[in-house]
Amino acid sequence: MQRRLFSLALVLGSTIGMSYAPAQAQDAKAQVLRLSTTTSTENSGLLAYLLPSFEQKYGIKVNVISVGTGKALELGKNGDVDVTLVHARQLEDKFVAEGWGIDRRDVMYNDFIVVGPTADPAGIKGSRDVLGAFRKIASTNVKFISRGDNSGTDVMEKGYWKEVGAKPQGSNYVSAGLGMGEVLNMAAEMNAYTLTDRATYGAYKAKTGLAIVVEGDKRMFNPYGIIAVNPEKHKGINYKGAKQLIEWMTSAEGQAKIAAFKPAGEQLFFPSANR
Repeated sequence: MQRRLFSLALVLGSTIGMSYAPAQAQDAKAQVLRLSTTTSTENSGLLAYLLPSFEQKYGIKVNVISVGTGKALELGKNGDVDVTLVHARQLEDKFVAEGWGIDRRDVMYNDFIVVGPTADPAGIKGSRDVLGAFRKIASTNVKFISRGDNSGTDVMEKGYWKEVGAKPQGSNYVSAGLGMGEVLNMAAEMNAYTLTDRATYGAYKAKTGLAIVVEGDKRMFNPYGIIAVNPEKHKGINYKGAKQLIEWMTSAEGQAKIAAFKPAGEQLFFPSANR
């Protein structure tokens, strides 16, 4: 009789353990949110500044994957992330139109700038005309470093060359296939020009010594959007967490924190959810 009771206890214990473990795993999974985003939000320090407030408020750990916009959206298509924060409106709209993303919201904006060597061999410093500056770069014997990674910055840069109808030839045009920080370092080493977002430039300015040569053109406006991955496309998407992050980033609290992010006293991102 004692043996039967002992055996029954083992079976019940095993059954309870089996039912508890998956529930525990599901609960743990619900507390993690996977975010793909651009290198600018990571390199600038913005996410390190923003996310702890969200994590503390909602009890969610946000795992950040920082890549170019194209790759960030691909991770969403593959179901490898739950939400994405990017800056390439045409790619974002395509992502939503194809059913991969839902609940897209405007979050913030900054701007692109052209940076280069302080000697400015192309003679474009002080210009507010990005297309005119690109024409000069294309017709002068100077180097230009391209992201070459299908990021939002890369898409914008390629659009400028297309409008100009020319770009630097041969070894003067370097397609790096790298993130913005690495490209800024390359531009400094190779005495070259590049297109960058202002936030990442601010983080690398002291290290590279590159100067801003073109800024203020309305064509260089750089808006960011946040999009939840469609849970109908992939099982296991943490849509609840994605929705919470979207709501928080676009709330008065989240927008105020974005506006308050001022490393070295300079505002790098401007809230746009309520524009």
